[in-house]
Amino acid sequence: MYGRNAERSIPPLSLFLLFLLLCLHLRFQIQVVVPMGEFDATLGTLIVGIFFNTYLYGLVTYQFAAYCNRKFNDPIHIRAMVWSLFILDTFHSGAAVYMAWSYTVTNYDNPAALAVAEWPYTFTPIGTAAAALVTQLFLGYRIWRLTDSNFLYGIVIVLAIPSFALGMACGIKAWMIQVLSKLPQLNNLVIAWLAMQVSIDVFITVTLTIIFIRSKTGYHKTDTVLNRLIRGAIQTGLFAVIFSLGDLISFLALPTTNLYGMFAIPIGRIYTNTLFDTLLTRDLLKSQMAGTYERKSANEINWTGATTAQNVSNIQLDVSRETTTDAIQLEVHKTVLTERSSFDGDGKTMVL
Repeated sequence: MYGRNAERSIPPLSLFLLFLLLCLHLRFQIQVVVPMGEFDATLGTLIVGIFFNTYLYGLVTYQFAAYCNRKFNDPIHIRAMVWSLFILDTFHSGAAVYMAWSYTVTNYDNPAALAVAEWPYTFTPIGTAAAALVTQLFLGYRIWRLTDSNFLYGIVIVLAIPSFALGMACGIKAWMIQVLSKLPQLNNLVIAWLAMQVSIDVFITVTLTIIFIRSKTGYHKTDTVLNRLIRGAIQTGLFAVIFSLGDLISFLALPTTNLYGMFAIPIGRIYTNTLFDTLLTRDLLKSQMAGTYERKSANEINWTGATTAQNVSNIQLDVSRETTTDAIQLEVHKTVLTERSSFDGDGKTMVL
């Protein structure tokens, strides 16, 4: 039912560019004297954010169904993480649609309702902070498995937990304030939260990219997989950073509008998309690595059906499909290259 392309979950570039152009158009209208509707900068921007969030939730739902359909042999804590994020996204996305209904239908003839933040709006920082924490800790754990560095993992934890606490504080205080015109009181909290969130996203993206670049072997098949991992790390980090910066800048520059809501509401889905994409790409990488190449001489590479590296005079690529977590791993032994379940260079094993 679900094909190999289920992991291609990042929104198409054309759609993302259209979304950014719309943001720039609205920003231009707000800053420059251009005729615009009475509610374009408030209700209009909020509805656009809810529409885009709903689209991303559709991708997350497809990813979740694909994950369940493939029946990965993941440990219970990974499955619990997937289910908890999907439940959180379902709740938040449903609440956002309810908020759109409340503003546009229930309060159709009551424009004053736009001055008060509905509870789904103030819940957004809480839901985003929770999704970000789970995703960042998961990617931090991945860095630890790749490098065996407690220091790098410690940096992720030290940044992720305070960021989560700041996001929770923003949501709770916004819930208490409710009046949109008074939300600038949260400027310092919002700056600290989003700045820290952007910092950890950039740190994780750069760290993973450096790890994968340094893991290149010079062999086409392994480098193809590593290039895919590099591209995925950059893409997923880039989306989260762009939306977080858009949220921060619009909140500080245009606090009387809902332009920041257009960026804020979808951020949680982007984090979930990132984590689900990381889990689902394992099948694609396995299919790319299926089979074995054996180098018999300097100028001769033959396809073989071998599944293990039995002779150190050969260089082989292999994939084991039965692992505890279905992870893709690369093994490198001086003269033997085996793609099984880990990257083993100079005695070190790194799980991808």
